[in-house]
Amino acid sequence: MKDKITFKSYCWSVGTTSYRTQKFNLNIERQLGLLKEFRALNNRFDWSRETQVDYYNFLKENEFVKGNAERPDKDARQKTSGLVDIGLLDEKRNLTEAGERLLKISQIKLFEDDNILELSQDSYIFFKQLLKTSNKVNGNTVRPFVVFLYIINKVKYLTKAEFKYLLPLCINEKLTKYILEQMILSRRNEITCDEIIISIFMNMDNYKQALELFLTENITEELMFAISFNRKSSKKENIYYRIYMLLKDIVLLNIDKKEEFLESVNSISNGKIKSFWKKYFFEKATKSIQEFRDIPILKAKNEKYLNLEFFKCMHLFKIKATLSDYFDLNRRYFKATDIVLFKDNQIELDVLPKCYINIVGDRLWNFAFKKSALLDKDVELDEIESCLKVDKIELYEKLSKFVGKRITDQKLARKIIKVERYERFNKLVEERFNNDVLIKLFDCFKNRSDKEIHKLVTDNADIPTIFEYILAIAWYVISGKKGDVLEYMNLSLEADLLPKTHAGGGEADIVWKYEATDSYPKHTLLIEATLSDKNNQRRMEMEPVSRHLGDYLLKNDREIAYCIFVSNFLNPNVISDFRGRKRLDYYSGDGKKCVKGMKIIPLETEEIKTFLKSNARYEEIYQIIDNVFESDKEGYSWYKNGVVREINNLYSIDN
Repeated sequence: MKDKITFKSYCWSVGTTSYRTQKFNLNIERQLGLLKEFRALNNRFDWSRETQVDYYNFLKENEFVKGNAERPDKDARQKTSGLVDIGLLDEKRNLTEAGERLLKISQIKLFEDDNILELSQDSYIFFKQLLKTSNKVNGNTVRPFVVFLYIINKVKYLTKAEFKYLLPLCINEKLTKYILEQMILSRRNEITCDEIIISIFMNMDNYKQALELFLTENITEELMFAISFNRKSSKKENIYYRIYMLLKDIVLLNIDKKEEFLESVNSISNGKIKSFWKKYFFEKATKSIQEFRDIPILKAKNEKYLNLEFFKCMHLFKIKATLSDYFDLNRRYFKATDIVLFKDNQIELDVLPKCYINIVGDRLWNFAFKKSALLDKDVELDEIESCLKVDKIELYEKLSKFVGKRITDQKLARKIIKVERYERFNKLVEERFNNDVLIKLFDCFKNRSDKEIHKLVTDNADIPTIFEYILAIAWYVISGKKGDVLEYMNLSLEADLLPKTHAGGGEADIVWKYEATDSYPKHTLLIEATLSDKNNQRRMEMEPVSRHLGDYLLKNDREIAYCIFVSNFLNPNVISDFRGRKRLDYYSGDGKKCVKGMKIIPLETEEIKTFLKSNARYEEIYQIIDNVFESDKEGYSWYKNGVVREINNLYSIDN
């Protein structure tokens, strides 16, 4: 009978765990472009093993992958399978209609919103594609994103545990209804998340068969291998048999084998599974010997009860480890829509999408478990499913109820959404990017501690983009949190207001608008940020920085505008060139218009840190900049003995 027990899938995921890439949006856009280029260079239109190897080598040539994959054909399949799943590629890895549309948007950088949900165009494509994306799980068809939207509309939000461990188990109508009911009971503390998972797999036929064997047959290594569904492990390496035998001695024979038990648990190869075992059995999950926790399995009075509890533990921990692996993957794909907010322990929808889903929520059930025939097409919402069509007036009425203010048109809706975004952004700055964290991040940029930067901010953006984002936040703090910083920084942001990188992006200026005060006139500040080192800075930055300011002044000839250039390290020749711009004319391309001198102030990140440490305000900084710009000092000395000294003197920093 044990030979007839087979593993069956019990959950869905979007994409593949073999491709959980950082800079998610950027790499999807890059790979679409690379695939199109690869197809244009190759006559073969199949997706054979030979083509896959060639594509992998093409990715290496274009620095999309590094190293040498043991199986390049498999690696090529893994790099692309997720894009097939969401309909951006077909099975032969040709761009679909939807894939072509996303690539075009990224190439011409046309990210402005033009849809009912006020989403950027690329995010809107991801939203529509995920509405159509389905999985085949154990004979069931399920659209993961649609199920997610249906459930979150019912319960208002999901906890991290609910999103990670319960949502992916919704593989059919019956289970989805059951999990939704249990989720509500869990929030009343009537049942735990673990108990819900156990109740689900203990009702699956293959688990029932495995448990029956475990309770009635003589326990051998072969039997343990069969009932643990260890598809990738050797029968000779069945650690669960050893753990079980030790538990029998500890629980039923009262033999002290705690040390051997912990040693065996520590030898579990899967780190997540190991962690679950240790946290369940011991007070502290460390390598040293700890006291056992007060748990049912250690109170077993007979072998049958011990076996039942052991079976539950073994499969619960294995299933939770698998679901943990899928969590990051599902999160990345869902975040690409820019409608989902992932907070510390809570997942919600952004305000306007929440209103939209609240309108169509019950209708989602009609197609949540059906396959779409339009996965590869770039179509409108009502073409995906007619019930997704919502009138703007109806949407604004719903938004009015959510925010408690009457909204009748797009202008008012955008104003309300903007206020809500700034409430979240200010909270984000307060909780995650206070002055101490900003200072730490500037140190990380200087030392190129990229892993720490990604950890503190996000891994969905490259380091130059994050540098510009953090500099904008620092300047927002310096400016007393005044000004439309989300607009000024000119970056693409996720729904949670963290940065993301697009192909060819990251070079936009921060353009800050200041209204007149007693301390300064109405003016515009361009902030240019670079991580280029001293050797490359002269080549990469001297011309673009002066050109950006010059072109801005030519276009806005009635404005007062100047530029601050920020880098970790300043090249003396770059400083000298910027100082010289005070006296140099800048002409339009046809020579008909001219700017008489430009104000460009170079600063190192050390000066930005000084501002943050001293709680400096822009009014003070503007006066320093104005004074040093009008001084008689020239060249590198002007920066070292002018800019830096004035800043240090004002904020009592030793030179």
